[in-house]
Amino acid sequence: MRSAKRGFTLLEVLVALAIFATAAISVMRAVSQHINTISYLEEKTFAAMVVDNQMANVMLANTTPQAREGTQQLAGRTWYWKVTPVKTSNDILAAFDVSVATEKKAAPVVTVRSYVAK
Repeated sequence: MRSAKRGFTLLEVLVALAIFATAAISVMRAVSQHINTISYLEEKTFAAMVVDNQMANVMLANTTPQAREGTQQLAGRTWYWKVTPVKTSNDILAAFDVSVATEKKAAPVVTVRSYVAK
């Protein structure tokens, strides 16, 4: 009678499982990083839209930019914006920064500088 042993030994199964677990962890880290990057880019995009809206308001006012701040609702979130005049070295242009943050006291997500005629 022939005793034919077929299949994997316990050691082979454990080695295969270790290889699979290592690969699965790498895939999970890559997916997690991708999700974080998408969230970051989404936040930057919406903040840039708020900056554009406030820059348009300043430019349409046709006056020298004044310091002011406020909130705007966009994409189901409250964005905190701030317009800050910046001194320039000439009498022709007035500069201003528009910053947008996710919280009132948080660091800005986006800050853009623009110029208008005095």
